[in-house]
Amino acid sequence: MKLALSIPGLFVLTAWAAACLWFDGPQSRLWAGALAMAFVVAVIALLVLVRPVWRLWAGFLVLFVLVQLWWLAIEPSNNREWLADVAELPAVTFDGDLVTIRNVRNFQYRSETDFDERWETRTYDLSQLRGIDMFLSYWGSPMIAHTIASWEFADGQHLAVSIETRKEVGEEYSAVLGFFRQFELYYVVADERDVIGVRTNHRGEDVYLYRMKTPVPVARALLVDYLEEMNRLVEKPRWYNALLNNCTTVIRQHQRHVASGKSFDWRIVVNGYIDQLGYERGTIDTSLPFDELRSRSNITEKGKIAGNVPDFSRQIRTGLPTAGRLPLMN
Repeated sequence: MKLALSIPGLFVLTAWAAACLWFDGPQSRLWAGALAMAFVVAVIALLVLVRPVWRLWAGFLVLFVLVQLWWLAIEPSNNREWLADVAELPAVTFDGDLVTIRNVRNFQYRSETDFDERWETRTYDLSQLRGIDMFLSYWGSPMIAHTIASWEFADGQHLAVSIETRKEVGEEYSAVLGFFRQFELYYVVADERDVIGVRTNHRGEDVYLYRMKTPVPVARALLVDYLEEMNRLVEKPRWYNALLNNCTTVIRQHQRHVASGKSFDWRIVVNGYIDQLGYERGTIDTSLPFDELRSRSNITEKGKIAGNVPDFSRQIRTGLPTAGRLPLMN
């Protein structure tokens, strides 16, 4: 009976450890597969040969911990052959209210994979910050979205930051691989015409834009926290993780650094419904019924119409509900 109760737990942990060896083990698929299979065989041997159950678990945990210690010791790197759209790391210098960001992405796209590279250095005045907006971009299931934060300044500039995977040449994102040590964490710092336009015009994604009710001092502190993390990533890269370090959970980490966080909600993980959560908590405009707000917040067609125009950010905001935007605070 005790053994029967142990089998589900052993199965789950064995599958996880074997997957770590398979996905993150030696580059040779033959060797990685051999290591994963050897672990599974060792666990089966324990199940068959070792009694009582506590000795079985003791032996298993030794094997499991050894694999996890190895797995956790795998270091991320900034020195790989990166895809062109994530090739440059943003770096920030602070001078009072002025922040200068190197490697702001402002590509000119003809298609998702055909573009002119433009990495720019831009300066932003934090005293002119007006607020923060949030984009939700859907590419498949309505349950999952990609979140992008964008800060608005009084001079008309918008600074968009998209937390993504940093992919190497030949790599493609995989929801499964995202749980393992396959992708470094990357902050795309970009012009909205780039990071939003490529989604509406070339990737076929549905994009929604919500004006947040975040007080300006909090929006400023949040931006500074983002910028400081970008500088840290230059010195010490981090792994992306589809569950713990993704486009939404990292935003929550930043929020908790600068303000008391709200309680955890399942929609932070199943983030396709995070706009619904924001509506319930009053962090976005609530002057309209939610369904109407969501319909009016869909900027996909506006993005397609705007194309590559210089005032892309203004055009996609035309007609958006703005009751939630707080006035400029100095």
